[in-house]
Amino acid sequence: MNTDSLRRIEEVSVSSGKLSFLEIAQDTIYLDIKDVELGDPEVHEELVLSVRFANNSFINFFYNDIWSLEFLADFDLKNYRLETAVDFKIKNIKFLDFEYLEQLKEKFSKNKIISLYKDFDLENLRCDFFLLLEFDELAMVVGANQMDFFSQSEKLDDYTLKELSNQWVNYFLRYQSKRNLINKDSICENTSLK
Repeated sequence: MNTDSLRRIEEVSVSSGKLSFLEIAQDTIYLDIKDVELGDPEVHEELVLSVRFANNSFINFFYNDIWSLEFLADFDLKNYRLETAVDFKIKNIKFLDFEYLEQLKEKFSKNKIISLYKDFDLENLRCDFFLLLEFDELAMVVGANQMDFFSQSEKLDDYTLKELSNQWVNYFLRYQSKRNLINKDSICENTSLK
C-alpha cells in the first residue's frame, strides 16, 4: 500500500475503531480492527479491517501495569500461538513513525517483546513495515517484512481501500441528511468529516 492509503487507514480507524482480535501463529500476526469507517454499513454487516504481518514478525507491548497484559495469559509459548478476543479502544494509530515510537517508549515504563527471532532489537528495527497502536492502558508496535490488509471479503489494495472509504463517506452523508428519521449510528455520531 502507498503512503496515502496508510494515512487513510489511520484516519478511518482512530475515531471509533477498536482492536477486537489478536492472533499470533508462529511467524504471522493478525489484528482485527472493528468499527472502522470503511464500506457501507447498510451493505456490510460489520466494518472490520484485518491486518496481517508475516516474514520476521514481532509484537511489542508497552505498559505500566502488568494487569494490562492479562489477555496474554493464554499465550502458548511452546507452539508460539495465541488467539484472543480483546476490546481496546484505539486512541492513536500510526504507520512507520519512529518519532511516535520514541514517545511511547517514554510514556510507558515497561515493555514485552514477542518474536521468534532471538536477535530482535526494538532499538534497531530492521523490518519493512510497522504499525503503532495506543490504547488507554497500553500500546503496541507490530511489524514484519510483509504487511497485508483485508476486509471481510477481500484483500485490500490502494484502489479497493479508496472505494471502501468513499462508500463510507456516502453512507455518512446520507445518515447526516436524515439523522432525525433513523436509528442512531454510534460511529456516525462520533465522527465529523474533515
